[in-house]
Amino acid sequence: MPAPSRIASSFARAQRPLASFARSAAFRAYSTGKEPTLKERLIEIFPAEIEKIKALRKAKGSTVIGEVTLDQAYGGMRGIKGLVWEGSVLDAEEGIRFRGYTIPEIQKVLPKAVEGGEPLPEGLFWLLLTGEIPSATQVKALSAELAARADLPAHVIDLIDRSPASLHPMAQFSIAVNALESESAFTKAYEKGVNKKELWLHAYEDAIDLIAKLPAIAGRIYRNVFKDGKVAEIEKDKDYSYNLAKLLGFGDNKEFVELTRLYLTIHSDHEGGNVSAHTTHLVGSALSSPFLSLAAGLNGLAGPLHGRANQEVLEWILELKANIGSDVTNEQIEKYLWDTLNAGRVVPGYGHAVLRKTDPRYTAQREFALKHLPDYDLFKLVSQIYEVAPKVLTKHGKTKNPWPNVDSHSGVLLQYYGLTEESFYTVLFGVSRALGVLPQYIIDRAVGAPIERPKSFSTEAYAKLVKYEF
Repeated sequence: MPAPSRIASSFARAQRPLASFARSAAFRAYSTGKEPTLKERLIEIFPAEIEKIKALRKAKGSTVIGEVTLDQAYGGMRGIKGLVWEGSVLDAEEGIRFRGYTIPEIQKVLPKAVEGGEPLPEGLFWLLLTGEIPSATQVKALSAELAARADLPAHVIDLIDRSPASLHPMAQFSIAVNALESESAFTKAYEKGVNKKELWLHAYEDAIDLIAKLPAIAGRIYRNVFKDGKVAEIEKDKDYSYNLAKLLGFGDNKEFVELTRLYLTIHSDHEGGNVSAHTTHLVGSALSSPFLSLAAGLNGLAGPLHGRANQEVLEWILELKANIGSDVTNEQIEKYLWDTLNAGRVVPGYGHAVLRKTDPRYTAQREFALKHLPDYDLFKLVSQIYEVAPKVLTKHGKTKNPWPNVDSHSGVLLQYYGLTEESFYTVLFGVSRALGVLPQYIIDRAVGAPIERPKSFSTEAYAKLVKYEF
């Protein structure tokens, strides 16, 4: 364990004031031999991680790890091995593993706010950054730090309040995150010529500030667009998910708070190749700040083929209910599925670019519903679709994975608790996704990851490459 004086000098290099109670108290606790804070733990971890990567590249840098086909180049680079992403790995059969832990394991081992409840997403953020399960005390300190940094600059508040209600919540969300660039310690440090080896310290400060402020941004957008414009205050002694739920107007509902904890945890990270993760990584590789990088990722998340799918799933289910009701037979659902497919539409919430089994994130939400809302008509309808859709999609033959993904379930749970505005759902996804992509941003800066620059060819050049004549 490094001496406190060495840690203090590293903090000083970050050129960031340590005046807030949460940070100064955490440092004092560490200096007297108590558990390290997240930043202190990273100062210990990163040197060894950097050496590990150097050793791997020196020993095996020229090893071929895969081949690329022409179809992959034209098919969106699907399945090409070409990104480094430490936080999670996605297996086609097993689903996501966060630093080696499955979702059921995460639900067991991460600290919780209440006995038998859902994991605190702050704990997952710690795990994604360090590879270690934090203690309850460490997560509580991180929750307090996030709450201490949650206040928005006046110009960001004004920007959100001036946005028309007709502007999609995701557009407002991205605009607000971009506007936080004015607060970027990373950008200021780079402009001063700080040593690149120390850039991660400033990236860390920005990332913590950004994550801390997202509930206030999301809450303000939601209250402005859909409610009375009045936004509650952050409670400095409460956890991240509770404060997000409170700012939305649902803090008094303990089940909704638990759902928020589950939602933020399971939606956070899903490898590095999805649009929002890859975009954040790509823009960050140009040394754009965490604010600008995440805003770019959020713009990708807003697309209907990515994060907005949860909105489209619920709209489709409500459309189904309006057409045939909620008390229906499997045969009626099967007919409706075929009508959807024969009209040239997809069945939203089914299929996945990588998975070939039921998404474990879907299963986690289903188990939550079975525990808390087993008799809800829309949940019963989702369960019935789950019985019928895989068979229809398999017979249809055009879907490689006929099983449900995470989007099949999330909207129905939110509807049950009264968050019925589907166009806001992707904002919640965005808050969660920040917890997954910003750890890799920090790691990238710590290990000195270069700018991303794959090689591209024209169709004619590819034809020459594969010796094909038109």
